[in-house]
Amino acid sequence: MVTDIDATLSALADPTRRRIVELLRDRPQRAGELAAAFEMSAPAVSRHLRVLRRSGLIAGRGVDDDARLRLYELRREPFTELTAWLDQVQAFWTDQLGAFREHVERLTKGEAE
Repeated sequence: MVTDIDATLSALADPTRRRIVELLRDRPQRAGELAAAFEMSAPAVSRHLRVLRRSGLIAGRGVDDDARLRLYELRREPFTELTAWLDQVQAFWTDQLGAFREHVERLTKGEAE
């Protein structure tokens, strides 16, 4: 699981790739549509799409009426794994803050006596 999360975080470290993910939340899109949204060359967008595909965050599928076109869409699994990992980290901090609160309350109660 860690290597999958590493690939996910590495891919999402780039702001352009995060923006591509945001654009794909609305609907699947062609590379040309994504390039137009960034005013970026098609080869530059293709490099970002390749990183996102290799990390498993997106998938490309052919369009029925034109085999040359590919639609890119988000994949659920990597985001589910990332969310599960983040939930574990958040649970750790929630436990730490809860323990700190109990400690402060014990100190405060001890001073009141």
